[in-house]
Amino acid sequence: MRSHVERAFEGTYPQAVKHVVPMLCMHCENAPCIAACAVEGATYKRDDGIVMIDKEKCIGCKACITACPYAARYYVESEGGYFGSELNEYEALMYPTMPKGSVDKCTFCVERIDAGKGEVQACVAACPAGARVFGDLEELKKQAVEKDGFQLLPEEGTNPAVWYVPNVRNE
Repeated sequence: MRSHVERAFEGTYPQAVKHVVPMLCMHCENAPCIAACAVEGATYKRDDGIVMIDKEKCIGCKACITACPYAARYYVESEGGYFGSELNEYEALMYPTMPKGSVDKCTFCVERIDAGKGEVQACVAACPAGARVFGDLEELKKQAVEKDGFQLLPEEGTNPAVWYVPNVRNE
C-alpha cells in the first residue's frame, strides 16, 4: 500500500460526480518527514528530489508518519502478504524492501528510474483512466498550471512535487 485513492461524491443522481484522488508521497521540497525523523539519514532526499527511507536505518518510531500532512506513510506491521502469510510472486518481489517494523511509502518507483530503461511508474502503467503522468517536474508543472492544476495543502509550505489537475474526465 505505497499509495491509496481517496474517493468523494458530489451532487445527486443523475448528476452525481465521483472524484478520485490518488494520494501518495508528495516528495516535498520542504519535507517535514525528514526533519521529524529520529535517526539521521533514515529519511532523506536524493539529488533528484525523491524522498526516500533507508530501511537499514529506520527504527519504526513513526515520527515521520505523524509529521506528514498527506498521510502518505505507513507502518509495516507484518511480513505476511495481503491475502495471507504466503506471498504471491509480485509480493515476493517487493516485500523484502518493506521489512516488518519499518515505515514505507511511494518511491516514484525509484528502481525503474535508476534502471534507466524508460519504464513508466507502476501507478502510471496501471491507471485505467490514463490520468497519471510522470516526467520532468518543471514541464509537468507548467502543463498542470495551464489546466488550473494545484498542489494539495499549500498552506503547509511543503511545496510538493505532485500536482493535480481538476475535472479530468475519463470519456
